Amino acid sequence: MPMADRSLCLGDEQGPQLTREVPGRLDQVFNKHFGHPGLWPDQRAVIHRVMSNLSALVVMPTGWGKSVCFQIPAVADTSPGLTLVFSPLIALMQDQVIGLESRGIPGTCINSSLDRSRRELRYEAMARGKYRIVYVTPERMSRPRFREAVARIPGGVRLLAVDEAHCIAQWGHDFRPAYSQVGAYREDIGRPPVVALTATAPAAVRQEIRQVLGETDSSMPLFQAPLDRPNLDLEVVPVLDEDEKVSKIEQILGSCRGSGIVYVTLIRDLEFLVDRLRTCLPERQIVVYHGLLDAGERKRISRRFANAQDDDNLLMIATNAFGMGIDKPDIRFIIHAQVPGSVESYYQEIGRAGRDGAPSRCILLYSSDDLRIQHDFIEWQDPPVDQLLRAAEVIANSGHNDFDEADLSRELYGRRRNDPRSRGCLIQLEKLGVLESNVIPGRYQVCRTLDPAEVDEAFYREKKRRDLLRLQSVVEMTRVTCIRNFLTNYFA
Repeated sequence: MPMADRSLCLGDEQGPQLTREVPGRLDQVFNKHFGHPGLWPDQRAVIHRVMSNLSALVVMPTGWGKSVCFQIPAVADTSPGLTLVFSPLIALMQDQVIGLESRGIPGTCINSSLDRSRRELRYEAMARGKYRIVYVTPERMSRPRFREAVARIPGGVRLLAVDEAHCIAQWGHDFRPAYSQVGAYREDIGRPPVVALTATAPAAVRQEIRQVLGETDSSMPLFQAPLDRPNLDLEVVPVLDEDEKVSKIEQILGSCRGSGIVYVTLIRDLEFLVDRLRTCLPERQIVVYHGLLDAGERKRISRRFANAQDDDNLLMIATNAFGMGIDKPDIRFIIHAQVPGSVESYYQEIGRAGRDGAPSRCILLYSSDDLRIQHDFIEWQDPPVDQLLRAAEVIANSGHNDFDEADLSRELYGRRRNDPRSRGCLIQLEKLGVLESNVIPGRYQVCRTLDPAEVDEAFYREKKRRDLLRLQSVVEMTRVTCIRNFLTNYFA
């Protein structure tokens, strides 16, 4: 369910004037497939624009129903054609497709979690016009078989949706090189209207999104939800050590009812915290979520959390792998037990609280010791170019079809235990399209070999510098008197 307060504002870019319209056919379609009585004005405004063959840039927090802005046009317009969605996360697109199927909307995803025969079946079904919506990673647009299937779609690509559109921005917080080719691909398929969607995009990122997609302020107006969420109580609580941290969490949970999330950066720290809290809070139901759980377990835990009632007092302790695609309006609190790596991550994660408009607490427990974790993350995730090239060479010469951190650690560093530097190499090679996330947690499918000319040493030096600056912005946020004002200025 969407939030209670749905006032939409336009940012510094000019855009259409919005009016509350009489419910009509779009609301009927929405009610039929989603079970809600009617669209919110912000959703309706975007939908009307893209159904008029015009483009839109949508910046709204997680949970505001951004996906509806391309899902409803896909079924409301019954003429031939496909809505093609670029999304970076296989797990998220799989969840979206399950949701489509449950609502009677013909849709699928095509990614490396499928074996070749299943991909071929979906390519053929897509080419025959069987689907209204297809999700793919942006790396797939370079595959000849995919391009050939798209070229055969009756009516072609009617709408191009770019989810997590901030990944377009080279100096954004989650750049993926394949996203920078979406604009050129759009031209190749006849320049359909495009809707770009993200939860976080400062002005510079918005402009880069438009530039890459071949749009301007006027041809791609901004539809932006207000940054301020008055129902969220934002707080920073300093802590000195792990004992004080656990004590603070225990105090907070003692005064918070309903379901909530405690975010922890490292799995080992998550497990430590779970053991401590289960001992001191035996009355609390606690569930655990992180990226190394198998897909079935993650799905089961996500469903349990999404269906929890207020009196269940369910506590989710999770890494940042949890939260994308979770449609739960009544999350009453978000606790960051460790410092997030960027303001963007913090804002996206607290945005999962209080979507029903009811009061909710967001507490960041700040310890300077935790900064070391994020510094280490930056070191691991921005590996030296020589290590990245060596990792790509090892993978290319191994003869294996897939890799995980342990495999690469053994081949690259001669270690039996996992080496975090290997994790960083895998992450960067995935972003370069050399690897793709596998259906098995932590494993990556080999897609192609890497041309050393693709790796720009100056780029990675600058990326590391900017990652460190983003972390410094988080530290600055912990020191201000008003987090709301800080966030408004940061995303202006």
